[in-house]
Formats: sequence, C-alpha cells, structure tokens
Amino acid sequence: MAQFETSLRGDFAEILSTIHSEVLKSGTTASLAGSSSFNSQGVRCAVRVYERYSLMENSPVSLNITLIDDGRQIFLSAITAGGNTIIAMNNFLKVLQKSVARYQA
Repeated sequence: MAQFETSLRGDFAEILSTIHSEVLKSGTTASLAGSSSFNSQGVRCAVRVYERYSLMENSPVSLNITLIDDGRQIFLSAITAGGNTIIAMNNFLKVLQKSVARYQA
C-alpha cells in the first residue's frame, strides 16, 4: 500500500476531470472500477476507484481517490492497493501526483 495526501486549490470539477483523464491515460489497461459522489450543504465529495494491470508484476493494482471540497479548501487522499511490490503502486501514484501538481496549495 502507498498513500498520497495533499491540499489543492482550484475548481473541484476541473480537478476531478483532470485526475480522471490522466489516470485513464496512464496505461492501456487503466479503467474506472467504481465511483461515488456526494453533495450536501456546500460540501462536495467524490470517490473514484481505478484499476490497471501491471504487466511487470502480472497482477492488478488499484488506486482509490477521495476528493473533498468544503468551500474553503480541497483535500485529496489517494491510496493504492494490490500488486506484488510497492513499485507498481508507486507508479500509479506518480501519475496522480503529476496530474494535480499545478493545483497544489
């Protein structure tokens, strides 16, 4: 398991769209495995689960993303799972980190 958390600034929908696009472009086997969205009293939360197959490790790797906007700040938490070594998980996280770098607070 590898984890990345950061505060972001910008437009919530744009950040979520950027993450989605970049993660799906990260490999031919990358796909959205599941999603959930919630809005209440000015708080927005989006959960996305992505999967891709690591040919190097011959196993699937998942990337779980939670994006929360409370109107003052946007918080991102990303956790990887699966794979046989930390290498495949870290590579998945690196894609995410690059996609949000310009939004980091």
